[in-house]
Parts: sequence; structure tokens; C-alpha cells
Amino acid sequence: MDVVTIGETMALFTPDTTGKMRYASQFSRKFAGAETNVAIGVTRFGFKAGWISRVGDDELGKALVSFVRGEGVDISQVKTDSQAQTGLYFKELRSEQDVRVYYYRAGSAASKLGPMDIEEDYIAGAKYLHVTGITPALSESCYQAVKQAIEYAKKHNVTIIFDPNIREKLWESKEKAKRVLLEIAAEADIVLPGVSEAKYLFGEHERDRYASLFIGNGAEVVILKEGSKGASYFTKEEHGFVPSYQIDRVVDPIGAGDGFAAGVISGLLEELSLEKAIARANAVGAMVTMVNGDVEGLPEIEEMERFVQDTKEDVSR
Repeated sequence: MDVVTIGETMALFTPDTTGKMRYASQFSRKFAGAETNVAIGVTRFGFKAGWISRVGDDELGKALVSFVRGEGVDISQVKTDSQAQTGLYFKELRSEQDVRVYYYRAGSAASKLGPMDIEEDYIAGAKYLHVTGITPALSESCYQAVKQAIEYAKKHNVTIIFDPNIREKLWESKEKAKRVLLEIAAEADIVLPGVSEAKYLFGEHERDRYASLFIGNGAEVVILKEGSKGASYFTKEEHGFVPSYQIDRVVDPIGAGDGFAAGVISGLLEELSLEKAIARANAVGAMVTMVNGDVEGLPEIEEMERFVQDTKEDVSR
């Protein structure tokens, strides 16, 4: 695999109408999860991605695995659990500026993921291990699974890329979230925090100070996402800012960060410079927001190039 990722993907139900979900009577069923969003994004650029997880022995689990496999992601490390159900969540689009998510994932099959589900050879054969802060929040066994994957990655010199992807609803306390997330960030080679996530972990600081704190914590590369403005990048040797692409209308912002991660990883796999990889990531993230759904807007290389060409006049470099 070019990249291996680990975490939970769920059935996603979205009302067919905008507004409060209590008034909705019809829903569209899709599938989404940060890790498979990234894996699918990478495969659409022609690379090989593998996903480690567990699903329930139920109809949603079967449909989920079929969907992810159909998108070209390797699911050989996905196990079926006959004792737990597949998780699900609802996305409520109250307005373009007000999107709310409700999880029904406690005790799900993926929350039973543990170190025994991580095969050393599978990690060793990858170029990148992608992990998020969502998986260790699901359960103690999931936290241990992530630690095991990181241990194997470091043993075999697999580059670790970490997206904090903070979900406060999943953590029992802010103190535990900060401790675990900073622990994982210290083991990662590349960290992809948003500005609000950096503030959550370190408190109020200037942008450059966040980068030095992450690098001091152990990261080699910090890519600080600044929303619609763009993203800054920092290493011990260099730093810079890459502006985003302006779009007319945001349809659904959820999944943009995962698209950004997929853009960074695919760019680095192509051995693009850090600046060019981030420019691609900005384009992918912007394109995802233009379509309803987490993965539906993830582009193939030709689509992304056309989007960049069409919008380049709006981007100052």
C-alpha cells in the first residue's frame, strides 16, 4: 500500500430537506468516516490505499465494505464482528452555515478494534500511515490499536501523518483528549492541525508559535490549516503560506479536511514540493465543499487540474 489508515467508517443518513431534522421524513444513506474519506481521496489520484477497521455482521456493514471496496480501497484488514453493530450518524443541514452531526456509535464494531487487529507486515509494506485523533477517542482498545500501528510504522520507517481531527463529543474530558493527541502528535512525522485545534491543544498563541510548539513536541513537518484562507507549512528549515481557492458557494463543509489530507499525501507520493502538495490539498478541500457528501466531491486528477485552471485567476501566489 502507498498509504494505510485505521479507524471507523459509519453509515451516514442525511435528510433530503434543509432545516431541523425533526421535520425530515426522508433520508439519503451514504457512508463516511475520516479515514476512508482520505483513503478514497488517495485512490482517486491513482495510488493504493488500505483501511484497517471492524464492521458489524449486519446489512449496513456489508454495504459499507462493498462501497469502500468499490472505491478501490483494500479492505483485506477489515474484520466482521458478529457481536457488535455497524456505527451510524446523522448529518443535519440546518443551513449552509449551520451543519450539525449526531453520532450513534457507542459500542460499535469499530470501537472494539484493538492491537490484535494490526498486522505488522501490512504496516511495514506501506509508505505512509495515516491516523486521526478520532480513532483513539472511541475506546481504550482503539487507542492501543493506534499505538500498535505507530510502533510498527516507526520500526519499519513508515512515515506517519497525523490529523488531530478533534471531536469533543467522543472524549470523556478535554484533559484526556489533549494528553492523548499530543502523545500521538509527538510520534508523527507530519501533523495537520487546524488553527482551532492548535488552540485547543496549546492555548492562545500566534500562528508561528503553534508550529514551533508542534515541532518542539516531535513533529518534523507542521501544516497549519487556516480554513478558507489557505494553509501554512513549517519545518526546521523553511516555512511558507499557500492561499486557498475561492469558490462561489459552500454546499457541505464536512469532509474538506479529509480531502485536504488526501491532497497532501497524494502530492507527497508524487514527490511534489511541500508547497505544491499543499496547493493540491487546498484545491481538493475546496472541491469537497462544493458537493453534498463526504466523498462525493473528492476529485480525480483531471478534475482537480481543470478546477485549478478555472480558478487560478482568483488565486494570488
